[in-house]
Amino acid sequence: MDNLSDALEKLKLASTDSATDSVESCLDCLLKALSNNNTEASVKIQEMGVLPLLPPLLSPQSSCTPKVANIIAEVAKNEFMRSPCVEAGLIPPLTQLLNSPNQEVLLQTGRALGNICYDSHSLQAQLINMGVIPTLVQLLGIHSHNAALTEMCLIAFGNLAELESSKEQFASTNIAEELVRLFQKQAEHEKKEMIFEVLAPLAENDVIKLQLVEAGLVECLLEVVAQTVDGEREEDIAQLKTASDLIVLLLLGDESMQKLFEGGKGSVFQRVLSWIPSHNHQLQLAGALAIANFARNDGNCIHMVDTGIVQKLLELLDRHVEEGNVTVQHAALSALRNLAIPVVNKSKMLSAGVADVVLRFLQSEMPPVQFKLLGTLRMLIDTQAEAADQLGTNGKLVERLVEWCEAKDHAGVMGESNRLLSALIRHSKSKEVVRTVIQGGGVKHLVTMATSEHMIMQNEALVALGLIAALDLVAAEKDFVGANLVSVLHKLLSDERSAPEIKYNSMILICAVMGSEPLHKEVQSLAFIDVVSKLRAHENKTVSHQASLTEQRLTAQS
Repeated sequence: MDNLSDALEKLKLASTDSATDSVESCLDCLLKALSNNNTEASVKIQEMGVLPLLPPLLSPQSSCTPKVANIIAEVAKNEFMRSPCVEAGLIPPLTQLLNSPNQEVLLQTGRALGNICYDSHSLQAQLINMGVIPTLVQLLGIHSHNAALTEMCLIAFGNLAELESSKEQFASTNIAEELVRLFQKQAEHEKKEMIFEVLAPLAENDVIKLQLVEAGLVECLLEVVAQTVDGEREEDIAQLKTASDLIVLLLLGDESMQKLFEGGKGSVFQRVLSWIPSHNHQLQLAGALAIANFARNDGNCIHMVDTGIVQKLLELLDRHVEEGNVTVQHAALSALRNLAIPVVNKSKMLSAGVADVVLRFLQSEMPPVQFKLLGTLRMLIDTQAEAADQLGTNGKLVERLVEWCEAKDHAGVMGESNRLLSALIRHSKSKEVVRTVIQGGGVKHLVTMATSEHMIMQNEALVALGLIAALDLVAAEKDFVGANLVSVLHKLLSDERSAPEIKYNSMILICAVMGSEPLHKEVQSLAFIDVVSKLRAHENKTVSHQASLTEQRLTAQS
């Protein structure tokens, strides 16, 4: 340590008179001390105030520069040294050195900046604002033959790409082409893994997604899949998962997805289709998720249903009914739900037996599967009266829906169960369905749904309740009273925030329940006339007209 103290004192003197030889020997001594005991040497460097002496030594022309940058990189391995490095003003001169033609300077500078800014979003954001991203991308292109420099750039990209503010800068460079070119040259698993770690956060940006697709990344990834699909080594399994997951991620961008779909004739789309019948769970999962992503517009959905994709998905689900893979179940149901959105697909999918296969998962205890199952059935019966009638009179289904309507730990499942219960009534308009829902105990849940914070759910509930009242008020009377329906309707009509359609459907429902003596008494006791008469002046003409009709009805029956 005495040698280090001497060297630090000499460095303080030498740095003032720029004696290069003596500076170099001092720097050598510092590097040796750091390699022996980094923490202790760093503390000494900090105590003796050496850091503020270093910025002038970081000159592009100086032969000492690589060693100075190396020293900074070493001391900045210690967390307690990072703030002092920033306070000593080391970041601006280091950033300037990224323009150096000297590869050793570039390497040590990159290490120094990386270590100083490690795990600090604010410092990384500072580097981004100083424009390091375009500089680093350029370096990767120029020095791609230098393994150490390439690795330094990749580590920097991996850290910076985590920040949202970096994406725009990355998108303005040719990073996609450089990374794809680099990926194509790699044979080693570790090097590919490093590139994957940069690609994943970058591919979250839609502009970069398209750039990566145009640069040919998907073809590279498909090659990785082909090479590793039958592999049993851990690294093969890891690469297969990373490559297939990345393809699915690239399909989340509308433009990148449409480019790869190519009207259903794209080679990538065809390859992904071939994954669904695969015996590899990872490929089955990625294939189903990819189909769900391709099924994000009506044109694609219609084409896929017409070319038989539904049958492939049903066969996949069939293989996963009992003791099945939950993630595959979830992904296949997601794809079916999306495919069922266009009206022209619904009857075709029902004829193909989709509802029957989906119902086989009713016993699932997995909320993600329950959620997608419910969404798929709801999409299928939309405007399909016969299917809604058939499913709505299925006692086991209604019983399960009522059970899930109470799944307070899983808001998504609870919401979807309520919506499907309402949809069965709304689309079937069937007295038998209404009776099945009443007998299954579903009415109280629809009344609760009418108080939802989501207007669309409120409205769906009110329309379903209106149909229940119109089709079988006698059977529903007890449940309406027990669920305080009249009180709920009074609140909805009194609340100024209620949307016009909520007020309109609430008044329709009030008129419908007037045929029941106990409900009629409740309506009278809550002075509905006062609330309704105010709505005659409502700016929405449909609401004001219905208010007049409702007021007449209330007056006539008072």
